[in-house]
Amino acid sequence: MSAACDPKENGQAAAAPEVGTPDAPATVLGVTVLLEDSLHLVAGHRAALITNHTGRNASGTPTIDLLHEHPEVELVALLSPEHGIRGVAEAGEKVASGVDGETGLPIHSLYGETLNPTDEMLDGVEVLLFDIQDIGARYYTYLSTMAVSMEAAGDRGIPFIVLDRPNPLGSTAQGNILDPDFSSFVGMYPVPMRHGLTAGEFARLVAGVFGVEVDLSVVPMRHWNGEMDLEDTGLPWVPPSPNIPTPESALHYPGTCLFEGTNLSVGRGTDRAFQHVGAPWLDGDRLAADLNALELPHTRFEGVRFTPSNPGDGKFDGVEVGGVRVIATGAGYDPSLAAVAMLQLAREASGDEWQWRTAHFDRLAGTDQLRLGLEGGLSYVDLAQTWSSGLDEFTRLAAPFRLY
Repeated sequence: MSAACDPKENGQAAAAPEVGTPDAPATVLGVTVLLEDSLHLVAGHRAALITNHTGRNASGTPTIDLLHEHPEVELVALLSPEHGIRGVAEAGEKVASGVDGETGLPIHSLYGETLNPTDEMLDGVEVLLFDIQDIGARYYTYLSTMAVSMEAAGDRGIPFIVLDRPNPLGSTAQGNILDPDFSSFVGMYPVPMRHGLTAGEFARLVAGVFGVEVDLSVVPMRHWNGEMDLEDTGLPWVPPSPNIPTPESALHYPGTCLFEGTNLSVGRGTDRAFQHVGAPWLDGDRLAADLNALELPHTRFEGVRFTPSNPGDGKFDGVEVGGVRVIATGAGYDPSLAAVAMLQLAREASGDEWQWRTAHFDRLAGTDQLRLGLEGGLSYVDLAQTWSSGLDEFTRLAAPFRLY
């Protein structure tokens, strides 16, 4: 190429190589790596699989079918997390056990009468696999299901295998660290709101730092790193639950999920759940202007009006509400910082209308100090400054368990 034709010489960025070419190979998921070169982990063993609709290969074939139809794999049971094996149940809705219509395999619910695999569920199981797409937020329960299943497997001497998948939020860690006194199924361990780990890395951390003893194997991906966006992977987006319809909702979720612990809507029942926050009494344009005046890095707010339709949380069903849409404008966007600023200003704008759902908010926040700090007049800046030492310590603890 001559200098005159070089896009860099003309002030233009060079075109990115096409995903799936030698210069930019598509990400290969853990389930594919398992079947290509790690089959010895499951061959000849009675296997159970913890999965849902997100457990599939790059072509869309469910992991259930890939394992059930493989001549060297004996798949004997399925276990399903929150939202069910097909991912259609609402948040917090109990999921029933049953039988998979395609394979005839029993489906044991891990979000119904029990959250933990029982002796009956694991009877005769010789290896337990996990293949679910997580979104990288502490509150999201799929990794809690993984952790309690690791513990159950360890107690019974059953090897546990994680088929790894990308963290759609990458490797960045942000937000506060959970106080163990506030441990729950929406936050079991002292990790940040946005933890920056894949499921496999998280499993390694749980076993290596948090004391879960289990024979753990992680089947890693090929051609992935924590700086990659979804389009860099060549993989399709599969909504992991009904109210995470897009990657944008997933990006904001580590922050705006905190509003689940208030009487404001997070946009459930719209096509922008967790991108919107609002209530009938709020002036969205004014709130957006006040938030934009803070000049949060890589963050912009727009005033919106929206009408939740059959929201799973029951907030303002069929009622038009005013509020804001949060928009990330750069790679340095911090959803937790944005959310605490939104909490501060939305609370001030709401006056006597504001209500905490105190116990739930503190579970999500992993502490009562965030709520008490806001009530005591601390600003979002004051509160965020208390997070840095915990994030530094988490980064140090997690480093040996990273795979990418």
